[in-house]
Amino acid sequence: MSSLDVLTPIFKFLPEVKAPIHRQDFKEKGKWTILVLVLYFVLSEIPLYGLSSGAVDQFAQLRAVMAGSFGSILTLGIGPIITASIVLQLLVGAKLLNLDLSTHHDKALFQSTQKILAIIFTIFEAIVLVLTGSLSPIDNSYFGVLLLQLVIGAVLILYLDEVVSKWGFGSGIGLFIAAGVAEQIVVGTFNFIPTDSGALPGIIPGFIQALFAGSPDFTVLIPLFATIAVFFVAVYGESMRVEIPISHGQVKGHGRIRGAVGKYPLKFIYASNMPVILTSALLVNVSLIASIFQKVGFPILGQVQQGKAVSGLALWLSTPSGLSVILTNPLRVIFYAIIYLSCCVLFSWLWVEISGLNAREVSKKLYQSGIQIPGFRSSKRQLYKIMKKYIPALTVLGGLFVGLLAFGADLTGALGGGTGVLLTVGIVYRLYEEIAQEQLMEMHPMLRNFLGQ
Repeated sequence: MSSLDVLTPIFKFLPEVKAPIHRQDFKEKGKWTILVLVLYFVLSEIPLYGLSSGAVDQFAQLRAVMAGSFGSILTLGIGPIITASIVLQLLVGAKLLNLDLSTHHDKALFQSTQKILAIIFTIFEAIVLVLTGSLSPIDNSYFGVLLLQLVIGAVLILYLDEVVSKWGFGSGIGLFIAAGVAEQIVVGTFNFIPTDSGALPGIIPGFIQALFAGSPDFTVLIPLFATIAVFFVAVYGESMRVEIPISHGQVKGHGRIRGAVGKYPLKFIYASNMPVILTSALLVNVSLIASIFQKVGFPILGQVQQGKAVSGLALWLSTPSGLSVILTNPLRVIFYAIIYLSCCVLFSWLWVEISGLNAREVSKKLYQSGIQIPGFRSSKRQLYKIMKKYIPALTVLGGLFVGLLAFGADLTGALGGGTGVLLTVGIVYRLYEEIAQEQLMEMHPMLRNFLGQ
């Protein structure tokens, strides 16, 4: 019995999206996915009632990761869901919560607890943002109204995610991140709605306008080229694998599997994009904490004005944007790069250790599955030696790779942000695989039974 079982009476009061009782076809899954995506964009255009014009986006650097629209009821985005998921996964990985996620009971406990935690983090983040003045109301009488709207928006995102997970393709979280980043890229590239000064804000319209004016500025194209470069490099990184030859030593089905030879793939980006997400969340919170200290009269971390750090440690740990910073303040760029990349490597190692992806855990699971290395006797120690040869190196190199890619993209001002483009590449890649598999099973129903779908 898990310690979370004591929360079961509370779980009964939580609304839940029922899973389909029939087998869904490709068209039905696609319909629900598109419907939720349209609802997401509609909700992102509903402004917060009672929000003052002096509101500041404290999480602008994480906006792509949070998949929220600042100033709308989706301002918090998926931030509370991600925070709740990370906290629970760390607790489970560190064995502080005794849950076996391979069982239906414990998996249901995990999901229900995550839902409650997400609602708690929603209320907490909403209160902090309103109290610190980031989402200041037009007057104090709108304090509760703002909080209510923020909570409603985050809860709607929570259940839209559940709808996609059970009725559509992929997950709602991934879908919202990809949609938000794609929107930023398209708007940043093609926005032709003129500003008050008459300038066209989109990169391509702005460049064409300057070209016709006789003063073309080719540097405005750097963010666009940086976005394209990050996309292709990220795709290349996602496709890189270290393939270890393996064979199966167990007898199953009258011995038909014994000796079967295959390859066990280890991704080059072994810890996925989690190091970049955690590093970005850590560093952006420095500015948030600095603004809190500044508000109470103790600006020990530096000064923050209009949501941007202007001095102190908060400035040195804020993302340098624009290649001109390299010339104007190279020491800040070097300091930030060292801290950023160090944190990426550290979080990469921590995530692998805590989530059970380290060499010892992987070799243990492979050994229990009857996997062995061809040419060697079946031994857990031999599997561990092979995995230890590759996994630690991939952990460090993968963390450095995504860190350098995200840092370079942010420095050049890539559209959607370096982290956002990295996440989108991985999300779209996995979504493509799922859709391709579903189409294949639609064409060949026998495959569904073979794959256990």
